[in-house]
Amino acid sequence: MGKKQKDKIVLPPDLPPEIPDDEVEVSDEDLQFVNENRGYASLFSTLDTQSITKHVTRVADAKDDALEKLYEKRLRKNALKKEKEETGIQVDRVDALPIKSLDGQLYYRTAAKAESQNGPSEEETGEDGNDDKGLVKLTKAEKRAKLKKLRKEGKKQGKEVPKEEVEQTPQSAVLAEVKEDLTTEEAFESKKSKLAELGNALLTDPESNIKFLKDMVQICRDNDPTIVKLGLLSLLAVFKDIIPGYRIRLPTEKELEMKVSKTVRKMRYYESTLLSSYKAYLQRLMYLEKKPLFQLVAVRCICTLLDAHPHFNFKENLLDATIRNISSTNEAIRKLCCSTVKSLFTNEGKHGGESTVEAVRLIADLVKANNCQLHPDSIEVFLSLSFDEDLGKPEKNDEDQKFKNKKNKKRKNMEGLNQLPDNDRKRSRLESNSKTKEEVEAEYKAASFTLDVAERRQMQSETLSAVFETYFRILKHTMHSIATRPEVNTGALSATVEPHPLFAPCLKGLGKFSHLIDLDFMGDLMNHLKVLASGGSNSGNSSEKCPKVLTVTERLQCCIVAFKVMRNNLDALNVDLQDFFVHLYNLIMEYRPGRDQGEVLAEALKIMLCEDKQHDMQKTAAFIKRLATLSLCYGSAESMAALVTVKHLLQKNVKCRNLLENDTGGGSVSGTIPKYLPYSMDPNLSGALASVLWELNLLSKHYHPSISTMAAGISSMNVAQNQVILSKTSPTQALKEMSLDQELTSPQHNGTIKLNNKKRRTNDPAVSPSPSSTSVASSSFDEDELRKKLGSHFMLLRDIRENGRLRKQLDKTTLSLQLYEQYKKQKQRSKPKKKAIA
Repeated sequence: MGKKQKDKIVLPPDLPPEIPDDEVEVSDEDLQFVNENRGYASLFSTLDTQSITKHVTRVADAKDDALEKLYEKRLRKNALKKEKEETGIQVDRVDALPIKSLDGQLYYRTAAKAESQNGPSEEETGEDGNDDKGLVKLTKAEKRAKLKKLRKEGKKQGKEVPKEEVEQTPQSAVLAEVKEDLTTEEAFESKKSKLAELGNALLTDPESNIKFLKDMVQICRDNDPTIVKLGLLSLLAVFKDIIPGYRIRLPTEKELEMKVSKTVRKMRYYESTLLSSYKAYLQRLMYLEKKPLFQLVAVRCICTLLDAHPHFNFKENLLDATIRNISSTNEAIRKLCCSTVKSLFTNEGKHGGESTVEAVRLIADLVKANNCQLHPDSIEVFLSLSFDEDLGKPEKNDEDQKFKNKKNKKRKNMEGLNQLPDNDRKRSRLESNSKTKEEVEAEYKAASFTLDVAERRQMQSETLSAVFETYFRILKHTMHSIATRPEVNTGALSATVEPHPLFAPCLKGLGKFSHLIDLDFMGDLMNHLKVLASGGSNSGNSSEKCPKVLTVTERLQCCIVAFKVMRNNLDALNVDLQDFFVHLYNLIMEYRPGRDQGEVLAEALKIMLCEDKQHDMQKTAAFIKRLATLSLCYGSAESMAALVTVKHLLQKNVKCRNLLENDTGGGSVSGTIPKYLPYSMDPNLSGALASVLWELNLLSKHYHPSISTMAAGISSMNVAQNQVILSKTSPTQALKEMSLDQELTSPQHNGTIKLNNKKRRTNDPAVSPSPSSTSVASSSFDEDELRKKLGSHFMLLRDIRENGRLRKQLDKTTLSLQLYEQYKKQKQRSKPKKKAIA
């Protein structure tokens, strides 16, 4: 018992609360007092600090801070008891499951482990079994450093999850990820349902639920791109439905100070909320339109709003964004913008023509800013414009009629006032009634977007001037690119010359609106078209050595536009079109079926040769000869268009039928030029009357039956027969029919064609058609003959290709021989120099 009493621990009294050195404040007066009375402080210097420390920290067999550990252990046991009483579970249920490590062993997270993790392990080990360690007392500086270190480690552990804990609890990490996914999906579904509820409420009763617009605009600022797109499209449907048919004008400060009824106050709140939300929505669209992820959705919303409500507020911003993307590289965005602008041009009743004028001006500025380097669709929208036919006529008659109507109205008013009795009250009442009527008419006119004749005429004049300004700028840019082109070969030219993508739609627009061009610009326009049709040379005799900037199709379009302008302004112009005939004569030779457009060639032949007046005999014969010659090289469609033109010219010009004679020395009427010059650049100097149309004999054996029939028909025309009836088939129509025929022709016919011959039914059974004759009959052409013609044709093509290949090989061989000869000469010259040096 005595030993047990000796081993019993005698606890010292409780220590005073320890105050950190940082919190101790020493004043200047205390320091001064200590310095003045140092003699009284000798007691502190003689104190035995070691004995005091031993007395304070004495514990039986203690080698460490056992006293502090004892206090901490007691507090920890009490806390654990309280937790067990309150919850009964110390760890999570998932963490209590066994965990298998990489070594194959199972670990259990028990309450003891949780306790060990909560408390510092060093203290427990020191208390339990580290008896060999001596007693160490930390100083205050060491304690402060230890506390700072523990705080830093705690912060790091709060930010980063320890690797050991992650390895020990993979189930909790997976469950946390699943929980996050579930929460994001739930948030997404809740936002979608909220958008649907708000949109449905606004569409059901917009006046009562107008405040929900701000909530929908706020959802469009979400971080999820899918929610943003859904919000934009939902707001688009709402605004498209609730926007009124008039522009909203917010009340002024004076109007706000006035006392109004409850209905007016409610309407003002509704309009102001709608306008502010609409403005915020448009600002969001303009911001997202610059981002590639949201560009298509934003542009779709902008175009839909502009198409549905071109009269409403902020239409200028919508129109600016639409025109800015009208030449986008994205095809879907470009088509959206172009279709919206075309809708504005065709439906001017929605906006009264103001948006049309503004759109045309913006397109003109865009063409100017980009130096005519835009997509062709950006100015093809001009073809959807419509103008009054009398827009180009003078306005003198309209002004006289308006002045007369105004004068008559004033006279009637004066007569009515004179007939009234001299009563000031009645006169004032009449004046107020007339003033009220005028105000009502003005408001009705502003609301209905109806314009006067003079206002409409002015708007159309502004639109037309902007359109022609754009067209003339494109022509000037093309002329400048042709004038500054380098005089090099064609390969280097294509790499240095600036492209002109807007030239073709510009020519189409000039051809459509040629009857509205001012007469002051006609002369300059015809001169520019003449230069452009020649490919850049001012003279008509443009050689093939000079590289051409424009294609054959574009130069043909220049000739077509010149003839359209001339025909629509025949009374006011006196222009010689001989140069354009020279250009057409040369362009027929430069035409290639696969490279150029056959429709443009057929239209040029129709307008310049078929629909024109009587031509000179020498010029007509030259065109007939060249078209017949090149029909051998063209495809079936182009050959048919050329033969239709030849037939039309021969029917109009009887003397040119001498080309059909089979004389050895040419036709009977040779003209001033006795010999035919096939490569002449001028049709008047070609001497075509001295030749014979021997090409018709070859074309009569063409593999296509329609072409062979047409050539045989032309050959059978007699000089004596004066055929006045012209062919109704135009070159464009013949080209179209032959193109359709080629598309419908397929190899599955196998030389047989179904005939649908309708015969009259008679009562006689002998006359009734047999079933064999109505089913499938043999074709009108022989299959063996067609096979022979095709075989000879493709044999000729193969020979031509083989000949070209051999010529290239011969050229290479001759070039290598020439180089070898030059090398031998240089070697012989260098030998005497070496001997002289030696």
